[in-house]
Amino acid sequence: MEPEPFSYRVTKDGRMLVAFHGRHVVTVAGRRADRLAAALADADGEQEQLLLARATGNFKRGNER
Repeated sequence: MEPEPFSYRVTKDGRMLVAFHGRHVVTVAGRRADRLAAALADADGEQEQLLLARATGNFKRGNER
């Protein structure tokens, strides 16, 4: 089974650092971070990955090299 591509870390000040394959892609802060943390608390593995992918926005567009 392939390791999960998205991971996250919560900082002391409540911001969430979201990473894709270990590389930081977005920082979520404020109410958006609070809502995401609440949703992640109730999510299983697959739902967690979908929530984190949605939080990153549309950063993979096919033009990466």
